Formats: sequence, C-alpha cells, structure tokens
Amino acid sequence: MRTVDRAVGAVLGSAVGDALGAPFEFGLPGVYRERFPSGRGEMCGGGGWDPGEATDDTQMAVLVGESLLERDGLDLPDVFRRFVAWAAADPKDIGLQTDDVLRSGEPWDLAAALHFQVNGRAAGNGSLVRASTSAVHFAAAGREATMAAARRIAALTHGDAAAWEGTAVLHELVRVALLGEDPLSALPAALEAVAPAHRERWAIVLAPDWHPDDATEFNGAVWPCLGSAVWALRTTGTFEEALSAAIDLGGDTDTVAAVTGILAGAVHGPASIPSRWTDPLHVPLPGFGDRVLHADDLRALATALATAPPRPSVPATAPAPTPDEGSGPPTV
Repeated sequence: MRTVDRAVGAVLGSAVGDALGAPFEFGLPGVYRERFPSGRGEMCGGGGWDPGEATDDTQMAVLVGESLLERDGLDLPDVFRRFVAWAAADPKDIGLQTDDVLRSGEPWDLAAALHFQVNGRAAGNGSLVRASTSAVHFAAAGREATMAAARRIAALTHGDAAAWEGTAVLHELVRVALLGEDPLSALPAALEAVAPAHRERWAIVLAPDWHPDDATEFNGAVWPCLGSAVWALRTTGTFEEALSAAIDLGGDTDTVAAVTGILAGAVHGPASIPSRWTDPLHVPLPGFGDRVLHADDLRALATALATAPPRPSVPATAPAPTPDEGSGPPTV
C-alpha cells in the first residue's frame, strides 16, 4: 500500500470515526453494541447530528490542513485566525476549553497560555482530534520535525504540556504507520522523544497491559483518549472492529473514535473503511460560507497534504514549546 493511500486512510478514517461516534457521546459503555448487536454499525445520527455529519473534531482538522496547503507551511497565526472565525460562527459543538481560548480575544501566541495560567488545567483531548491532517503532512519530515509541529499546533489552544506531548506521540505513530510499519512497535522510541517530565505518565497509558478501565480521568482528557485509541488498535484486527471497540467505551465517543480512526485508517488503509460509512459522510465548515466537504474532498485534501513538501516554518517570534520543565504556559 502506498504512503499516500495510508494518508487518505488516516484523514478519512478520523472523520468517519468522528461522525460514527457522535450520536453516542456521553453514553455509557456498551451503548454501541446495544444499538448494533450484529456488530455492523451504521451512520445513524442522533443527539443533534444528522447521519454521517462530522463534528468540531473533523472541522478543526480540515482548517489545519487547508492552512498548511494555502500558506505553504505552518503559519500559526493563520491557523489560529481560522479557528477563531470558526468558533465565532457558533458550531454545533466545540470543546469548553477550546471555546474559552478562541473567544478570549487574546492574541494567538498568548491565548492558551493565559487560559492555563488562570485555570490550571488544560489537558483536554481537543489537540489530539484535529491531528490527522498535520500528522500526514509532516510525516515525511521525520520524527523530530513532526513531533515539533504537533507541539506547536497543540499549544495554540492547550496550555498544558501534557496535551502537546500526547499530540506529538500521535503524530509519530501516524508517521510510522504511513511507512507501512507497526506503530505499536514504535511506542518505546516515541516515548523516548517525550519530554522527561511527562514520559512516565504517557508510558503508563500506552503500555501493552493498559486498559481503558484503568483510566483515572474521563476520556475527554488527553491521556485516556490516546490510550484508548491505542488500546482499540492493539486489540482488534480491522478498521471496523477498532472503531466499534472505541465507541463502545462510551464517554467522549466522537473524539476517541476519531483518534482511533486516524491510527486504524493509517494502518488498514482507505479500502478498509466501509462505503456505508463514507457515502453519507459530510463536514460542514461554520464560518466559511456554506461549505460542506464530503468523502472525496477529504481524500483530495489528504492526498495534497501527503504529497506537498512539509515546511514546518513558523514566525520568528514563535520558538517551539519547551515542556521539559513540566506543564506550564508554552513559550510561544
């Protein structure tokens, strides 16, 4: 399977997981299995979502991807401007933490840091879920560059370095998967690249014997979200099985399934994603006219991102976040 095909699998798989899991958000474990006892899940809609409608998770991923292509590299102020315009258009759903940062009126290089200084907590999973597009784009640049880009993008809305490191690990796992290698076998090396202050906690939730039942936080937090996605990939053999396992955990089902879809889509490829899930898939973009993206649009976006030269350029005033001293405001 070609790298670009796996990239399409990652982007499309994330959007499918998002839309498939959305109707079950905040439900109890087992709700997906109860709805589809045969194991053959459908885009059923519910909870305010139409069948196949993707949520804020995919919308933000699209905004990141389009910025990377249109700005010919990583332009952090531009990504932040797009986020702000989207949030101002009142999307159906938006994470509380992300909403606070984007509506704060603070500049792109201070908003998340100030939010974290005031609240002391900013390790939600919102930085993970928009990672599909940047992960496939920066993969060709290698481990160090893709993890650095992940931290920068995460720091736009999340002031806790735990979120930066989790997003960096996800980027690295996608990079390995796009090469056709096993991302699970790459976990030890990825963890070695995590900032020392955060390495032990990430090692716990990414360990082979970790189970989502072991989580000490709701899976809306960054640690159990990525841990659950890795668990779903590790304990299943197909794309469908991975997403079913992720959604059946309950809780933040759209986001956990979207992150699972990034990994499972990259591993199993786009051909593993059922057409009954991709055919009704659609991604409205509030704040950007009446645009609605469909599966073919996501395929084209992923292909463009995977084939464009990765240029992790940032403004001179934006050094990379340095989380080595522990959680704290990013140095951007």
